[in-house]
Amino acid sequence: MTDQLPRSTSRELTFENGTAIGISNRWVNGQYCSIITAAGIVGCGIYDLITPAEFGQAIAIAKGTPANPLVEPEDLFDAKIVGCTPQAKAMGISIGMTGREAVELMLKPTPQAD
Repeated sequence: MTDQLPRSTSRELTFENGTAIGISNRWVNGQYCSIITAAGIVGCGIYDLITPAEFGQAIAIAKGTPANPLVEPEDLFDAKIVGCTPQAKAMGISIGMTGREAVELMLKPTPQAD
């Protein structure tokens, strides 16, 4: 084991429909990244979909490969969505769209109830 601390960074990311927070976490032999919006999360394959679905959360995940891991939140922009909760599907998110497209749908304004 190394005495190097894990690394965690976050930053604002701007999209057509608004702003989100991009997060990257890294440790020895591991990493994950996500983009958090007010409505839900677009993240890498480390995220589980079953538990968030039970809690009514909108989560869409993309999957990297050992040769091309998803490390920084910007890596999610062009990555293909491989899974999502029913709540994310209700926003129009579907398998095969890009992470950027999924974030834009999460940031899209929704009509307010009177």
